[in-house]
Amino acid sequence: MSFNNLDQLYRSVIMDHYKNPRNKGALDDTSVTIDMNNPTCGDRIHLTLLVEDGIVKDAKFDGEGCSISMSSASMMTQIIKGKKVEEANELAEIFSQMMLGEEYDDEKFDLGDVEALQGVAKFPARIKCATLSWKAMQKGVQE
Repeated sequence: MSFNNLDQLYRSVIMDHYKNPRNKGALDDTSVTIDMNNPTCGDRIHLTLLVEDGIVKDAKFDGEGCSISMSSASMMTQIIKGKKVEEANELAEIFSQMMLGEEYDDEKFDLGDVEALQGVAKFPARIKCATLSWKAMQKGVQE
């Protein structure tokens, strides 16, 4: 597949998550709630996590923001469900490395749709948009 076709595929995946977000909403009061925002661009996220016995049982988000921010939140909630807290943190570290254009270990986890965001690394101003939900998740699983 050519670079242009791959780039178009990634854009399609991002727009699909933006227009049809997965796990949008909030969990009940028994969950961990994290609110974060990116003051430079106005993105905000309200993330709720259900963590039991060290496993992320469920994750939902709500908020406002650009397509990068909201699609990243959608993808993140999908990939962390059912993962141990340590694995969710590892995924966040891998994602952070990907956003910085660094080499990352893609053999331990199937990143699935998350890989569509790797092009964001070319746009430093958008990295904070992509990482907002991941930082919220890391903060939440530490609580």
